[in-house]
Amino acid sequence: MTEGDRTSGAQPGAEVAAAGAASGAPGPVPGSAPRALGVPDLSLVVLIGATGSGKSTFAARHFKPTEVISSDFCRGLVSDDANDQSASGDAFEVLHFIVGKRLAAGRLTVVDATNVQADARAQLVRLAREHDVLPVAIVLDVPEHVCAERNAARADRAGLPRRVIQRHQRELRRSVGTLAREGFRTVHLLRGEREVEGVEVVRERRFNDLRHLTGPFDVIGDVHGCRAELETLLDRLGYALARDAAGRAVDAVHPEGRTAVFVGDLVDRGPDSPGVLRLVMGMVAAGHALCVSGNHEHKLGRHLAGRTVRHTHGLAETIAQLATEDEAFRAGVATFIEGLVSHYVLDGGALVVCHAGLPEKYHGRTSGRVRSFALYGDTTGETDEFGLPVRYPWAEEYRGRAAVVYGHTPTPRAGWLNNTLCLDTGCTFGGKLTAVRWPERELVDVPAERVWYAPTKPLAAEAPGGADGRPLDLGDVAGRRTVETRHMGRLAVREENAAAALEVMSRFALDPRLLPYLPPTMAPCATAEPSDEADARGEGFLEHPREAFAEYRAAGVREVVCEEKHMGSRAVVLVCRSEAAARERFGVPEGVSGAVHTRTGRPFFDDRATTERLLGRIRDCVERAGLWAELDTPWLLLDAELMPWSLKATGLLRTQYAAVGAASRSVFPEALGALEAAAARGVDVASLLDRQRGRAADAAAFTDAYRRYCWRAGQPAAGADAAGSDGLAGIRLAPFHLLAVAGRSLAAVPHTEQLALIDRLLAAERTLREEAGDAPPEAAGPGVDRMRLLAPTRRLVVDTEDEASVAAGVAWWLDLTADGGEGMVVKPVGALVRQPDGRLVQPGVKCRGREYLRIVYGPEYTRPENLRRLRARHLGHKRSLALREYALGLEALDRLADGEPLWRVHEAVFAVLALESEPVDPRL
Repeated sequence: MTEGDRTSGAQPGAEVAAAGAASGAPGPVPGSAPRALGVPDLSLVVLIGATGSGKSTFAARHFKPTEVISSDFCRGLVSDDANDQSASGDAFEVLHFIVGKRLAAGRLTVVDATNVQADARAQLVRLAREHDVLPVAIVLDVPEHVCAERNAARADRAGLPRRVIQRHQRELRRSVGTLAREGFRTVHLLRGEREVEGVEVVRERRFNDLRHLTGPFDVIGDVHGCRAELETLLDRLGYALARDAAGRAVDAVHPEGRTAVFVGDLVDRGPDSPGVLRLVMGMVAAGHALCVSGNHEHKLGRHLAGRTVRHTHGLAETIAQLATEDEAFRAGVATFIEGLVSHYVLDGGALVVCHAGLPEKYHGRTSGRVRSFALYGDTTGETDEFGLPVRYPWAEEYRGRAAVVYGHTPTPRAGWLNNTLCLDTGCTFGGKLTAVRWPERELVDVPAERVWYAPTKPLAAEAPGGADGRPLDLGDVAGRRTVETRHMGRLAVREENAAAALEVMSRFALDPRLLPYLPPTMAPCATAEPSDEADARGEGFLEHPREAFAEYRAAGVREVVCEEKHMGSRAVVLVCRSEAAARERFGVPEGVSGAVHTRTGRPFFDDRATTERLLGRIRDCVERAGLWAELDTPWLLLDAELMPWSLKATGLLRTQYAAVGAASRSVFPEALGALEAAAARGVDVASLLDRQRGRAADAAAFTDAYRRYCWRAGQPAAGADAAGSDGLAGIRLAPFHLLAVAGRSLAAVPHTEQLALIDRLLAAERTLREEAGDAPPEAAGPGVDRMRLLAPTRRLVVDTEDEASVAAGVAWWLDLTADGGEGMVVKPVGALVRQPDGRLVQPGVKCRGREYLRIVYGPEYTRPENLRRLRARHLGHKRSLALREYALGLEALDRLADGEPLWRVHEAVFAVLALESEPVDPRL
C-alpha cells in the first residue's frame, strides 16, 4: 500500500467504493445519518456523470463556491453562453489553467463537468500528478429518465436530444471499472437519487498533516542501530526510559510533555537495530514520539514483505539481528514500517520533518514523487571519487518559510542552512547522534561509543549546500516585495523603494553578513498645544513631553521610561567574543570580530583597525561585567548612539550648519551697526532694529546649538600618548538597548532591565580603568573624558496616570534641555506593547528640546508665525513608517536569534532600508 493510498483512506484492492449494486438500489433509510464520503483535504475531486445527473447541485451542497470549477462557467467566460459547445476547447483550457493554479496553491479543487470520456479524465489525472495531489472520482450514476426530466425543466437545455444523455450513460458505465487503473486513488460510486442525496462529504486530514501538533519537539537524527547512544541522547534530552522485564528499553517519556520525532534510518549498520526499533515503536505506540520513514526502513520493509532486495549497506546485519527475535516482533516491525509516512508537517506549518530533505513545493503533498524525494533525495546524475551518487544541493536553493529538519547525508556537524538542518552526524561511523529541540532550535548531541561501521568515504563532506549556504540573490530583494512579520503581518515594499535601497546597499553598506539589523526611524511626539502668550515671548514649544505622556496613557501604557537623547549618530554594534566566534556564526574572514555601522548600514569607520579597537574595548567590558557567561552567548548586538555628531556629519556641518552661522556672523554685525547709527541720527528704525537684533540672537542660538555636539575626536589629546589613546580619544558610545544574543532576541526585555545591563558595562569600564591606573586627561569638549568610551544614558520612569509624576517628567526634560541636551525618548517600560485592539504601540517617541529644534527647523522657527505653520505638520505617515520599520526590525532579530540563514535575516533588514526611501519630511 502506498502512502497515497493510506492518505486517501482507500484499502488495497478496494479502489472503488460502491454505494449500491445497481441503479435504483435502496439508499439510506429516511431519517438515518448520512453516509460519510471521505475526501482528502488536499485533492482534485472529479465529478463524473451524465448531463442532468445533479453534479452542480451536489457540488454546491458539499463544497465552497470557490472550490468548484465548472465547465459551463468556463464556457460562459469565453463565449458568454454556458451551453455553446463550440467554445468547449477554449473553456477547458481555462478550466485546466484555473485547476492548476489552485492545486499549486494547495487548495482542494472540484471539477464539475460530465467527465465521462477517458481522454477528459486523463488530463485531470495528469494535473493532479503534476501538483502531487490525490485525484478522487465521485461518480453520480443516476437513471436516464431522471436526467431527461431535469434537463427538460431547464430552459437552456429543454431541447437537448435524449441520445446525448444515452451516450453519456453508456460512456459512464464503460468507465466505472477502469477509473482505478486510470490513476484515481479513490472512487466513490453513487447509484440512484437516494444515494446521491444520502451522503455527506467528510474532509480527511492527510496523514502527513500534523499542523495541529505544536510540540515542543525533539527531532532526532539517523540512529542506524546505535541503541546505547539513543538511550544516552534521550536521557540528555530529559526523557525517562521505561524498560520491560528483560531490562530492554520499550518507551521514553518526557516530564514536560515533549514529543520525540525521528527522521528515519533507525536500522542497519549499528549493533542493535532491534533494540532501536523496540524503543521507537514503543514510544510511537504510546504517543510519545513520531517517526518518518528512511530509505533503510523502506528497504527492510520490502525484505520483510518477501521482496527481493540486495543485502547491502548494513541490511545483512539487521536481518541477522532480527533473526534472533521472535516472529511476533518481526511481524510488528513489518507493520510499523508499512505505516510510516514520508514526512510530517508540524507546528502550524512551521516545521517539516523528513528523511532526505524536501523542497517547499512538496510540503504536505502526497505522491510517489514526493515519497521518493523524502526518502532518497535527488542526485545530479554524477558519481564522486568513491563511486557514490552526487546529491543535488536542494538546500542551497531552499527559501521556504517552514524549517526542514532531515538526515540521510552524513555530515561532521549539524548546522542550519537556508532554514534547513541536517541531523545525520554519522553516529554509526564514529561521529555523533544529534537532536534539535524545537522551537528552541537548540542542538544536543552525544558521541558515538565507537566506530560501528566503516564509512565508504571519510566523514568530512558537508550536508548539501556547504556550511556557508547559498549567496544572497538579487531575487531576494528586487521588485515589489512582501515580507511576512510576526508582529505586524505582511508588509509591502514598493519596487522603486527596493531599487533605491539596492543602490545604497550595493555601493555603501558593509558586508551583509555583519548587517543583521537596521534600527527603525523614530516618530516624534504629537505637536504641543499652542500658547499665544508663550509664543509671543518667544518661549513656545513645538514638542512637549506632556503630549508623549498623554499618547501612551491613551494607549493603555501606564509606566514609561524617559531616556536621555544623545546628540550623536545612531550606531548598531555587533561584538563577538572572539574572531573564531565571528567566523562560526557570521562566516566572516579572519581579522573581523564584529561591526559598527550606521542606521543605513554604512561602516562608521573607514579603517577596520579603528573598528576593532572600539570592539575590543566593548568586549573587555562585556567580559568584566560577566555578560558572556550570564547570557550564554558568543556574540551580542547593541543599539547605541556614537558621539560626537561631528564624527560622521562633518560634511553636513560644514555645508548646511556652519555656513549659516558664518553668514550670520558676517552680516548681522554690520547690519546692526548701520541700523543703530541710523537710530542715533533720529531715523525711525526701532521696529526694524528690534527685528534684526532678534534674528541675530536666533542665529547665535542656532550656532550654539550645533556646536555643543561637535568636538575633536579620534586623535590623542594634546600631550597624550598616541599609543595609549588607541585612536578613540573623544569618541563616546552610549549603548541603550541590548538587541539580541545567540538563540534569543532581547527586544521584548523591559527597558529598565535593559538599562541595568548597560549600567553594568559602564561600571565594568570604570573598574578596568581603575585597575589600569588611568587618570582622565585634559577634556576635549564640554564634560568629555577623552579616554573613556562608554557614556551613560540618564533616565526617569514616569507614571502617565499620576499628575505629579508627569510634572516631574516635564521638569526633568526642561532641566535636560536647558543644559543643552537634545531632549529625550519616551518608551513603554514593558517594551513590545500592544493596544487593547492588538495593534502595536509606538516603541518610542522622541521629544526634542526647544533649542535643539533650531538645528532641525532653522534659527527662526520659534517666531510665532513660524510656530503656527509648523504646528500643522502631518505626522501620520512618519508614525506609520516608524511602526512598519519597527516590526521589520523585530522580525530580523527573531530570524537572527533563531539561527535562520542570511537571506532570511537580510530580507527584513533590506526592507527597513527600502522603507527609509519613502518620501517623508526628514525633519520629522
